[in-house]
Amino acid sequence: MGVQRWRSVLDAQISESSAQSISKLDLEVLTALRIAVYQLRWLTRIPARAAINESVELVKRARKRSAASFVNAVLRKLTATASPSMSAPPTINRDSAETVAASSAHPLWLVERWAQAYGLESAVQICRHNQSVPVTAIRLRHPEAEERLRAEGIELAPGAFLAFARLVRHGDITKTSAFRAGLCVIPDEASQLVAALVGRGARVLDCCAAPGGKTRAIADHNVHAAIAAVELHPHRARLLRSLLRSQEPSTEVAANITVVVADARNLPFAGSFDRVLADVPCSGTGTLSRNPEIKWRLTPEDLPDLQARQVAILHSALAQLALGGRVIYSTCSLEREENEEVVESVLAENSAFRLVDCKTELQHLQQQGELIWSDFAALTRGHYLRTLPGVHPCDGFFAAILERVS
Repeated sequence: MGVQRWRSVLDAQISESSAQSISKLDLEVLTALRIAVYQLRWLTRIPARAAINESVELVKRARKRSAASFVNAVLRKLTATASPSMSAPPTINRDSAETVAASSAHPLWLVERWAQAYGLESAVQICRHNQSVPVTAIRLRHPEAEERLRAEGIELAPGAFLAFARLVRHGDITKTSAFRAGLCVIPDEASQLVAALVGRGARVLDCCAAPGGKTRAIADHNVHAAIAAVELHPHRARLLRSLLRSQEPSTEVAANITVVVADARNLPFAGSFDRVLADVPCSGTGTLSRNPEIKWRLTPEDLPDLQARQVAILHSALAQLALGGRVIYSTCSLEREENEEVVESVLAENSAFRLVDCKTELQHLQQQGELIWSDFAALTRGHYLRTLPGVHPCDGFFAAILERVS
């Protein structure tokens, strides 16, 4: 994860000590160098000789033995020229988008977009957050959960947003009996907040359900509702069914969820749902602290294709609503093309729906005792929910609420 977070900075340091351009290096050789440089620069408990030796051995095991002496020479040169200031992650340079991108190991095109959309200071906060290990947040699903977790040595703190959220300060939650029994789950708080916006209904649809975190949150809030969970891929649908059976503290909750294999762009229902969650596939740029590989894989050219699929899913989701029903459209993306532009495009084509102000819904959640965060303006941009990593203590999520009025 450290190599993925700091890849471009690592490559810059390798380039300074290498006679060959890194673009000409075999991937196995470059990967071994990156691992070693990360250990040398960031990890204080690993001796330099061990980091160098292990990376040389990795190259040999990858059948690149001829490059072993090259790797050894580059790393020893880099170690010899190291300065004390290089023993820790670099400070983010705030002068411009270019310096922010270079010092925080982010593609320039992403930083420029964030600086334009949210301001340079917010872009710096986003980048800083992305380069840190994110805190583990959990959602308590049963009254006994917190007591059992503390008894098993887990140190918890209150969540920032929601009454049933907790932050794990110490301990491995996945090794506890409470987690294995499904008494608590591990979604980010922003993800929990999106699920809470779905509200209550007699018939609820989750359009893109796997891996199932929001489906379970919806079910916990709608114990007697009929819930349809749609997943495109059969193997993910099977995993979702298995998860719902094995980690449900209440058989009643598990029984009211029907998993359906279908394409969210062509939903096989009659269109009479009270609530529909369209948590659509997206770029994931709001989750780079957890998924740093995204920033190296994603390109600007990917966004139009993602937007086309998102528009199609939202159209399909709206077609499933009963009169007065609501669709909650959400992504974990920071990009306008996947968020506001999708919603505005769909609403422009259909006057049967209106945009509901998320501030109003957040106030309702607070009145119901679910939301403990009081600054609604900080969580919204216009009518939309908008969280930013680093600016808020969570991943970056977007949500819009669309209601059928005719």
